[in-house]
Amino acid sequence: MANSAMDYSDDEDNYYDSDEIMDNTQDDDSSISEMEDEDDFKVQPTKDKKKSYEIEYDCLEPDAIRSTIQTESARTMEMLSVDASTASLLLRHMQWNRERLIDKYVENPAQVLQAAGIPSQSQPAEDASSPTTRTAPTLSSSRQTTTVIRRGARRSDSSKAVLPPVGCLVCCDDQPNSMLALLCNHNYCSDCWAEYLRGKIRDEGECNIRCMAEDCSALVPDSFVKETCDTEVFDRFNELVLRHYVSHAKNLKYCPAPGCQYTVSCTSAPPSSLTTVVPTVICKKNHTFCFRCPIEGDHRPLVCAVAKLWLRKCRDDSETANWIKSNTKECPKCQSTIEKNGGCNHMTCRKCKHEYCWVCMGPWTEHGTAWYNCNRFDEKSSTDARDSQSSSRASLERYLHYYNRWANHEQSAKLSVELYAKTEKKMEEMQVTSQLTWIEVQFARKAVDEVERCRTTLKWTYAMAYYLERGNFKELFEDNQRDLEKAVEDLSELLETPIDPEQIVTLRQKMTDKTVYVQKRNEIMLEDTANGYLEGRWAWNVPIEGFEAPEA
Repeated sequence: MANSAMDYSDDEDNYYDSDEIMDNTQDDDSSISEMEDEDDFKVQPTKDKKKSYEIEYDCLEPDAIRSTIQTESARTMEMLSVDASTASLLLRHMQWNRERLIDKYVENPAQVLQAAGIPSQSQPAEDASSPTTRTAPTLSSSRQTTTVIRRGARRSDSSKAVLPPVGCLVCCDDQPNSMLALLCNHNYCSDCWAEYLRGKIRDEGECNIRCMAEDCSALVPDSFVKETCDTEVFDRFNELVLRHYVSHAKNLKYCPAPGCQYTVSCTSAPPSSLTTVVPTVICKKNHTFCFRCPIEGDHRPLVCAVAKLWLRKCRDDSETANWIKSNTKECPKCQSTIEKNGGCNHMTCRKCKHEYCWVCMGPWTEHGTAWYNCNRFDEKSSTDARDSQSSSRASLERYLHYYNRWANHEQSAKLSVELYAKTEKKMEEMQVTSQLTWIEVQFARKAVDEVERCRTTLKWTYAMAYYLERGNFKELFEDNQRDLEKAVEDLSELLETPIDPEQIVTLRQKMTDKTVYVQKRNEIMLEDTANGYLEGRWAWNVPIEGFEAPEA
């Protein structure tokens, strides 16, 4: 059994010089160029080697996704002989599965069009008898689908004893500037359409928008949105279409950070691999997130299934765990949690009706009438009851042990904004009190970045330790955890050290060396855990989907 933690020395003083971490390079380039002339050596830069906890992925610009969407629409238009708006509605209806769309469309075109919210042109008009129509360009075929914008006049039908509609039925304007309708022939004024579409797109974030008429299933085509709305609303509509495409592509994921428009493409982490890898990715704006689960941020080294299990337990238990520990006890018979709501020590469990003493937890039958006092500490039954109580409380104590440390590192990571502000002031102070340039004081910023990154790792190691089965592998895991935590706390202490002008050079060297050491300890933690997944080392104390069930 090999442990990666044994491959590194814990002596942080023997790592790199301070200049090496500033530009993150060494003198390897010159040595590599010299070796390339020799046939016996082929040197590859170590920084290009993918680590076992890393995955391959690409970060895509929005224009690249739009180009893909246009290609899909163009192919659909060509194969089904429909216009661009119809192709877009059909693809969104089939969740961008073009092959499935074509199969369904060939079998029954009318049914597919109806299900996609595209009425046929032959549908009788309801609000206009002689409208003027404008037809979007379409490719001719035996079944032609058109996108129609109708500018209709008021209808007068003398054959029916029904008053004709006057103007727009939404705003009740009897002389609107223009009336617009979809293929369903529901006429409304252009101002109402524009306001309706703006609300659906800007406020509700919808790209599949139904007609304003009640119980009408017709969807608004893209061309109608473009002609009715202003540029800002239409740009937002195109962004929603892009997000719709990404959300239904199994190898794409939109960056969840607010305001970020990058998309990550990853084919190296299929759902079947989630028991051996944590698919953490970083977009071009340095936003870190998991590619396969909705957990915010980086949850390495813990796999998705266990991380979600831990978060669910924290949501259910963390708010009440401390209160339960302080204010309740378990029934000695059925282990139900009971709160004492009166002064009498004679307790009766509502669930199993067991009667016992709240003080010694022994059966009440041994107490006689001495309800006001309990001196039966040495009774065997009372001792057994207290042992059972202690065993039950041990589980809660164990959970609180890991949760409190998990929450501590989470809180410390959240305070990184304040730490960054303090570090910026220190960097400015170091420039004033020494001859260091702004580039040369960046070592403090790098130290803060590493502390924040490692606290995130430490946070999830405690969640992982909670579910790990006891054994040698868990002890080695906790050894790595301890070494990383100690290194992080030492670096945090250096960041809090007051600046002495005469000791800036020494502080710079210490902080730089410690930063490199912390970075190495973090890599050891992640590398060893990732190798453990690949080797099947980790055993869980609860059933986890995709892993072998724990032994009874």
